[in-house]
Amino acid sequence: MKKLHWLVLRTYLGPFIMTFFIALFILLMQFLWKYIDDLVGKGLEWYIIAELLYYASATMVPLALPLAILLSSIMTIGSLGENYELVALKSAGISLTKIMWPLVVVSVVLVITAFYFSNNILPVAHLKMGSLLYDVRQQRPAFNIMEGVYYKGIDNYVIKVDQKEGDGNILRNIKIYDHTERRGNTNLTVAEWGTMRVTEDRLYLVLTLYNGSNYQDIQPQDSRDLSYQFQRTYFEKQTRKFDLSGFELTRTDEDLFRSHFRMLNISQLLHFQDSMKIEMNRRKTEFVRNNMQRLYFYTTIDSVRKSNLYNLENALDPDILTGDSYSYHRLITDQAMGTIRQVRENARFSHEEFRQRERSLARYQIEFHRKFTLSFACFVLFMIGAPLGAIIRKGGFGLPVVVSVLFFVLFHVISMTGEKFVREGVMEAWQGMWMSSAFLLPIAILLTYKSSTDSAVLDMDSYLSQIGKIRFRSKRFFGRLSNTGKE
Repeated sequence: MKKLHWLVLRTYLGPFIMTFFIALFILLMQFLWKYIDDLVGKGLEWYIIAELLYYASATMVPLALPLAILLSSIMTIGSLGENYELVALKSAGISLTKIMWPLVVVSVVLVITAFYFSNNILPVAHLKMGSLLYDVRQQRPAFNIMEGVYYKGIDNYVIKVDQKEGDGNILRNIKIYDHTERRGNTNLTVAEWGTMRVTEDRLYLVLTLYNGSNYQDIQPQDSRDLSYQFQRTYFEKQTRKFDLSGFELTRTDEDLFRSHFRMLNISQLLHFQDSMKIEMNRRKTEFVRNNMQRLYFYTTIDSVRKSNLYNLENALDPDILTGDSYSYHRLITDQAMGTIRQVRENARFSHEEFRQRERSLARYQIEFHRKFTLSFACFVLFMIGAPLGAIIRKGGFGLPVVVSVLFFVLFHVISMTGEKFVREGVMEAWQGMWMSSAFLLPIAILLTYKSSTDSAVLDMDSYLSQIGKIRFRSKRFFGRLSNTGKE
């Protein structure tokens, strides 16, 4: 039996590693195309992009791992069935359960590893990727002056070049608008030609200008003086230095992102959930107490006079206080309507506040259950893939890929639907997050039973035969009914 176990393990580990990295690569390319506009044209170093892709690939493991387990299990058992090895083993008295036993052990190890990864490594990967991606998206485009285009990338300066020669370091017809004084286009430098270079530390741009002029409007010292002096200066050579430190990637403190629900482990998620529930209960109690104080209606003129609700001496006619019935009821009604409007607006705003708090709490609850559903889903998909491989008896990347993709899409769609239901408050967190596993578990049990008893699950002839029998019995039943009606 040990040789058999090693045979099955060697047959399984190869497809598993291959499918895992293929799925991870496809998901990583999807991430890259999603954020390609934020990465291109910003002069990022290769190691920055490599670091971002490394952390992004770690966050893709929860999607790639279940798909790899499902596909590799179908390929392994299907390959054994296609080569009649499965039939030979069964004819030797070895059951399918014993054949699958080493794969079950490997799946349990993968389940434990997936839980450890989800609880300890995945939050760190989300934190690193999230902070780095934020910095990359905030990074301004790389320094690049183009011909005939006003370049505004350098703070407080606008540069235009009509022509670039050679390797791009020789410029013709240069215009530099200096906006450091925040007074518009009052300082202009024009040069026939010049050279451009960046210092070795890439912190400064040095422009050496030749045969040009400086034009500047000088603001008078006295603000009452409406006249402006115009100054023009000629030069044969002038050197201008521009700060490029703003083009360097600035790293944000990671502590600013640590409270995000994707960047917490189980104990931290429970802590945040308890804190949010306590704060929500406090706000609800405060809301009830404040509205109980507002929902007080004055029933007599004396109570209105003693309150500060109205300034009766200045705003109301003194005859109102004499007991005039119409004025009395009008005052009480206005006071009640004003209170009701105030309470209604406060209730509307409080409802939106509580709704946002519930949605935030739901996201932490979703992430808490996701730590467990990922591990359980790996085992459920294995219990679907292995019996299904024994049933379809096909290896390679043909039919197994199609079947595994269909089951994985079904699993993913149900998971996303349940997660959305939880966010919108339609379901509890445990109901929505475990819905996909609860839906696929009976399918896994059914397939395991069918494969163990060698039932024809995908045999179309058997299904057509059953349908033919049902049609024949239906015709005979309705024929008897029609004959009974004629009699």
